[in-house]
Amino acid sequence: MRKPTRVNILGVGVSAVNMALVLETIEGWIARREPHYTCVTGVHGVMESQRDDDLRRIHNQAGLVTPDGMPLVWLSKLKGFHHVERVYGPDLMLALCKRSVKLGYRHFFYGGATGVPEQLAVNLQQRFPGLQVVGTLSPPFRPLTPEEDQEVVRIINEANPDIVWVGLSTPKQERWMATHVGRLTAPVLIGVGAAFDFHTGRKPQAPQWMQHSGLEWLFRLLTEPRRLWRRYLINNPIFVTLILLQALGVRKYHLKP
Repeated sequence: MRKPTRVNILGVGVSAVNMALVLETIEGWIARREPHYTCVTGVHGVMESQRDDDLRRIHNQAGLVTPDGMPLVWLSKLKGFHHVERVYGPDLMLALCKRSVKLGYRHFFYGGATGVPEQLAVNLQQRFPGLQVVGTLSPPFRPLTPEEDQEVVRIINEANPDIVWVGLSTPKQERWMATHVGRLTAPVLIGVGAAFDFHTGRKPQAPQWMQHSGLEWLFRLLTEPRRLWRRYLINNPIFVTLILLQALGVRKYHLKP
């Protein structure tokens, strides 16, 4: 199966996809036992990649970079990819779990605070009876020692999942996936950030109308102003400026692997 086309957004190759294409791609990886990771990326991930060449490389080497924010969807459509839709991390988790009941995929949840991945597993199994969850693990907030990291790899590989969901927030989860793809026998790693907290009820989700109109950032800013004000009030205007400069050809961006 050919990889979906990438849209160059400030040097980050965002996959020109919708939910159906993402599900088809991931199912192909599992069928072929082909190791890949998926970055679920919005404006925040693109902007972090402007400051960090290694993070940009991680995005561009991912099997998929799904457009998690409406600005990335709009830009993709402006460039002629009219089929592109938002592939939101929490929605992707629900869609894959629903299909997994029939297809028999095995899931592992890695990330979140103590007790969160366990509660996530309970909630999803109640929502999708028959869902196979083969393990959960909440790592410490600090960096792991090499010995601890090797133990994490052993635990996950012994559970033998098809999909490892990673909830460590951006950019930590992207770095973790890039350094563990191939070391883990699971063919699919997916970084979904706040989905762990959303689906356990620890954090509220924006109403659907705000998600679809590109205003989810405002909802999240109002609910977590101290943590997110810099991300949205500084990053968003800079993002718009850089996009205009890219469109006018003033600044050139290349999709470097």
